[in-house]
Amino acid sequence: MSSIHGVKSFAGLRSRATQVYFGSHPLWVADLEDIIRSKRALGRPKDRAVLEILEKTRNEKEKEKA
Repeated sequence: MSSIHGVKSFAGLRSRATQVYFGSHPLWVADLEDIIRSKRALGRPKDRAVLEILEKTRNEKEKEKA
C-alpha cells in the first residue's frame, strides 16, 4: 500500500495510531478520525455504508471525554 485516501502521510497516520495487543502480538490501529477521513475520501458504497456508524462512535467517544 503506497497511500491511503484522505490521509496525507503514513508518518502522520502512525503518530495518531494506538498500539493494541492481539494476544502477544502488537498491532497499530489507525485513529478513528483518520479512518472516517479515508472512508469519506474513497466514497465507495461499502465505505459510505459504515460512515454513519463510525461517526456515531466518534461522537459517543467525544461525549465521554466531556
